[in-house]
Amino acid sequence: MEFRPLGRTGVQVSKLCLGTMMFGDWGTKDHDESIRIIHRALDAGVNFVDTADVYSQGESEEIVGKALKGRRDDVVLATKFFMPFDDDPNHRGGSRRWIMTSVENSLRRLGTDHLDLYQMHRYDPEVDLDETLGALTDLVRAGKIRYLGHSTFPASALVDAQYVARDRGRERFVTEQPTYSMLTRNIENEILPLARRYGMGVLSYSPLAGGWLSGRYRQDSQEGPTSAARQRLANRFDLSLPENQRKLAAAEAFAKLADDAGVTLIELAIAFVLRHPGITSAIIGPRTMEHLESQLTAAEVTLTDDVLDRIDEIVPPGVTLNPADNGWVNPWLQPANRR
Repeated sequence: MEFRPLGRTGVQVSKLCLGTMMFGDWGTKDHDESIRIIHRALDAGVNFVDTADVYSQGESEEIVGKALKGRRDDVVLATKFFMPFDDDPNHRGGSRRWIMTSVENSLRRLGTDHLDLYQMHRYDPEVDLDETLGALTDLVRAGKIRYLGHSTFPASALVDAQYVARDRGRERFVTEQPTYSMLTRNIENEILPLARRYGMGVLSYSPLAGGWLSGRYRQDSQEGPTSAARQRLANRFDLSLPENQRKLAAAEAFAKLADDAGVTLIELAIAFVLRHPGITSAIIGPRTMEHLESQLTAAEVTLTDDVLDRIDEIVPPGVTLNPADNGWVNPWLQPANRR
């Protein structure tokens, strides 16, 4: 397994990162099976594990904690905060109050005294970044977290966060976690160039575009990817929508390209993400051991320039076929806020 520098931190991480969203109630409910999958990834050379407090309401973190007993020091461990954890309006967001509570809960569930990377799960323009960075800086200085990251930040917020950290004497965000795939290429426009400018590591998620590039869904499909985690996202998975029909047609074209290139569609999709010089690590999110095995092989695939050119012909650079897949939606552009 190839290792790459995590931005300018000096930390080396595997080019595949194990995402754990599908371990627990949202996916694989058998804890022992989830632990076996995690151990198989570690044995294959993966040293980077990403989870979040909200994944199955903490259950994923608990599973990861069990799996890493005796192996914690060998792993760069990342988790996230910010998403609503329950119905309490204060159990979410980027406030000092919630961050201080959330980090302690994550440390307990993960069975560790520190986090290597603590990430703000989404940007919220209603939350003062100095409030968030102030709390996170205190946690770094207390030794509870090593590095700060964020996920799915728009370009303006990424830049703003860097300036807030500089001007207020805060620890700065050193990683961004955006969505990126052959169907979702918006980050090529601004996020990847900005991350390089600020020396940030980029651990991109959903290289299989939420299942659209898994090889399971073809143009004769009656429904798109479905799971407990997908059912709430009809705008991204409802096949009656024209933008999702475009995704299905592109996935069909990519499947044919993969056949021509002598690789599986899964290998093509993950290898595409890994080929971009701005990507540090691609997050894979297997639900089963079979899923994991089919994704690990992508680490050995190198795409030729001819194949990359053909990918660009199907979905041009910088284009996302369904804008809903970009992850962050500006709340001020929503109908309720246009008045």
